Amino acid sequence: MHRTLAGSRFGPAALLALALLGCSSKEAEKPPAQPGEVDVQVVKTQTVPVTFEFVGQTESSQQVEIRARVDGFLERRVYTEGAFVKAGEVMFLMEAKPFEARLKAARAELAQQQARLSTARANLARVKPLVADDALAAKDLDDATGQEQAAAAAVEAAMAKVTDAQLNLGYVTITSPVDGISSFAKVQDGAYVNSQNSLLTYVAKLDPMRVNFSLSENESLRVQEEIAQGKLLRAPGDDYAVELLLADGSTFPAPGRITFADAAFSQETGTFLLRAELPNPKGQLRPGQFVRVKVEGFTRPNSIVVPQRAVQQGPRGAFVWAVDGEGKAVPRPVQAGDWLGDQWLVTSGLKDGERVVVDGFIRLAPGVMVRAKEVPAAPLPQYKPQVAVSGPLPSVRPPSAGAAPQQPAAASQPAAAPASSDKDRDAVYFERGRSVLDATGRARLIGVAATLKSRPDLRAVLQGHVDASGDAALNKALARDRAQTVRDALIAAGVPPERIALHAPADLVGSDSPALARRVDVVLAEAR
Repeated sequence: MHRTLAGSRFGPAALLALALLGCSSKEAEKPPAQPGEVDVQVVKTQTVPVTFEFVGQTESSQQVEIRARVDGFLERRVYTEGAFVKAGEVMFLMEAKPFEARLKAARAELAQQQARLSTARANLARVKPLVADDALAAKDLDDATGQEQAAAAAVEAAMAKVTDAQLNLGYVTITSPVDGISSFAKVQDGAYVNSQNSLLTYVAKLDPMRVNFSLSENESLRVQEEIAQGKLLRAPGDDYAVELLLADGSTFPAPGRITFADAAFSQETGTFLLRAELPNPKGQLRPGQFVRVKVEGFTRPNSIVVPQRAVQQGPRGAFVWAVDGEGKAVPRPVQAGDWLGDQWLVTSGLKDGERVVVDGFIRLAPGVMVRAKEVPAAPLPQYKPQVAVSGPLPSVRPPSAGAAPQQPAAASQPAAAPASSDKDRDAVYFERGRSVLDATGRARLIGVAATLKSRPDLRAVLQGHVDASGDAALNKALARDRAQTVRDALIAAGVPPERIALHAPADLVGSDSPALARRVDVVLAEAR
């Protein structure tokens, strides 16, 4: 009985002690947590290519106005409007009968004057010996000589009238002076043409094609300073390749080069005009197109680049995760610069030889032990001069400013392939100074995400825009944040990250409204 009472009194405490002892022994038996595995890249300083991007407009290398040179009735149009015409091809015919009549009259007058000249010369030949024999006075010889010279002059005048009449008759057949694409006829058949409506149409030469673009004085001075400090290097011999991005995001296949630099800044816009020429044998480019001009050839020495996914955004700005010598994760604040394809130029915060985490961020925290697996870095695009237009390369240095393209952008990033239609292009707008989506923007992106899910052959190409007013660095960072916001929204809607590409922000130039800087372009292009 005593044993039963003792067991009932002390048994629960003993059992609890034994249970706790068992738990602690089990916990002691647990192996220590294994460090998480992360992919790292060893960063190293290198010379990286830099692409400067502009907004440009195409222009015919030779646009010729087709005008009527004589007054008269336009008989008929011979060419097909909008068709390609060759040099010497007939385009218009004017009524020829009045000009044929004038030519006949001029020829008749010439024959009359030639007859008078023959008579005058015969008379002079008779007078000369008679004057020599003193049969006639010297005055008679002077008169005969004057009549002969006047008749000769009249013949010359008549011959000029014949030539003029022949030219005018030839002008009734109006031909193209160059090979090119024709415009519509500005004067209809049967209309009377004179000096007030002599413009009939124009022909634009398509090969080669010119592209005009401008750079701002501020950007020119900024880049000049970077060149002076050795942070930016010019291409050898100032030989810069020019590449065009069309409105649908596709890349024009033929490269070109800069062929003209204006002598001074424009007093109206404060920009410096540059011109490039590109071969256009198939006529893909037409005059008046707005394109993006990428100038390649500049390089940045002693630079460090990391993949875009390695750069994170925190409360204090951009940072990357590094792995120190003890194998611990360390957040490292960095300052990000230009985009180079799918990589980011880091201007400060990293040193040569450091290990940067590029994958496996989920379990990272300051001081956490990690197991680093080194992966190779993606190759950088290499600049190769692609001169496609012959002739000397002019200096692109603006007066007192140095050569300076306008906006550094992604270097040699593969451009988006043409989308299936204009419906595959959209834009999301943000409030001034903010990078938060509103209801309209979210609704648009939901529609874009639905399209991408139904079309696995497409990808989304995103690009923000930089306002020219205010602080350039802050505006550029805001454009990047807005593009990243759009990317995050698409990923949240179920779009795989690998089907989203970010392009570097683009400057607004020319007559673009500042309100357009608040947008992020969303282009659905063929997946590569």
